Amino acid sequence: MKKFLIAAAVGILGGIGVTTQIAAPLLAQESAKTTDVYQQLDLFGDIFERIRAQYVEEVDEADLIEAAIDGMLTSLDPHSSYLSPEDAEDMRVQTRGEFGGLGIEVTQEEGFVKVVSPIDGTPADEAGVEAGDFITHVDGESLLGLTLDEAVDMMRGPVGSEIIITVLREGLDDPMEISIIRDTIKLTAVRARVEGETVVLRVTTFNSQTYPNLEEEIAKQVEEAGGMDSVNGFVLDLRNNPGGLLTQAIKVSDAFLESGEIVSTRGRDPEDGDRFNATPGDLTGGKPVVVLINGGSASASEIVAGALQDHRRAIVVGTKSFGKGSVQTVMQLRGDGAMRLTTARYYTPSGRSIQALGVSPDIVVEQPRRTPETEAEAEEAETRFNARSESDLRGSISNDSLSEDQIEQIKKEQEAALEAAKRREDDYQLAYAIDILKGLVALGPKGE
Repeated sequence: MKKFLIAAAVGILGGIGVTTQIAAPLLAQESAKTTDVYQQLDLFGDIFERIRAQYVEEVDEADLIEAAIDGMLTSLDPHSSYLSPEDAEDMRVQTRGEFGGLGIEVTQEEGFVKVVSPIDGTPADEAGVEAGDFITHVDGESLLGLTLDEAVDMMRGPVGSEIIITVLREGLDDPMEISIIRDTIKLTAVRARVEGETVVLRVTTFNSQTYPNLEEEIAKQVEEAGGMDSVNGFVLDLRNNPGGLLTQAIKVSDAFLESGEIVSTRGRDPEDGDRFNATPGDLTGGKPVVVLINGGSASASEIVAGALQDHRRAIVVGTKSFGKGSVQTVMQLRGDGAMRLTTARYYTPSGRSIQALGVSPDIVVEQPRRTPETEAEAEEAETRFNARSESDLRGSISNDSLSEDQIEQIKKEQEAALEAAKRREDDYQLAYAIDILKGLVALGPKGE
């Protein structure tokens, strides 16, 4: 027993000795780092004083400091930034769902402003701005070299005023100019309608009204369709949805799930991670779901698409999403300003991070671009579809093998087929999603 105790004591003492030998250099390194930081801060103070005293024109000291803070934050990643008191208030207004502007969500790539997505029904959307466009000039002035906040400031202006943006678009050789009239942007978070037996839920943004709107629209559209038994499924359209509040993305995902993880977030400190799970209650009654995404689907949209895809709750259709898999925390600062700082990455239930990769659809479906040639082809196809048939000929004999009710049913089916053909011309991806739901119902067990 004594030998054991001694051995143990020697081991402990030896451990202390080794720890001391290792800790001393570490403390020295930490002290040197702290000294370097203070030297850099002294350098910053030096430069600040020289600019204030010797710059060719008098400068506003507050503006200088704000620019330094913003530069420090924007050097981290495209989504971290300083928000002046005015910008902080604008952001709070946007999350409430109404603000003035063009109606586009933007980021910065290779020095230019890139459109993540135009928002449905806004001036930018109606003027023809598309996801993936690069904005190079505003009213003839180049944006190259400006920060994202500076570029956004150039695009702001009074409601009713005109702005001309110059954009580069994939597939076009030359830049194009787009004229937009600024307006008050009123965001309708969810628009819904019934297409045949399918409920289409178009979610345009994730603000404080998104989940309440979604819950209300599901109930309303199901009632209009004649009850859940008359609905063959739901299309959740997240195309060109730039994201928004994480809390709303979790609630929207939960609307289609009964249980399981929705999303997890992991920061630098493992203890700061969070995991969010679904609660019982599927608002769609377990009906099949198809989610539509494209390159303009970002952030909160990708959380929803990724969660439903990983749980095999939905088939994801369209093209690869934007790939913004980071979480920003807005921190209030003194003087009513705020700091938007990237604090975590988020992960889908299967543990994948979509940062810079995006959500890959289960079925890739491109949206065809309409050109004068394809417009002419569509008109020709419609003419052929509506061409005269045997029943239009004078004196044609009737079909005596069918009752009047059966003939009427066939005519309704033909009209539905015509509507489907028109839908494919107007929105090929949506038509594809609806056709998938029809196919799932057709292949399902009888009586469903």
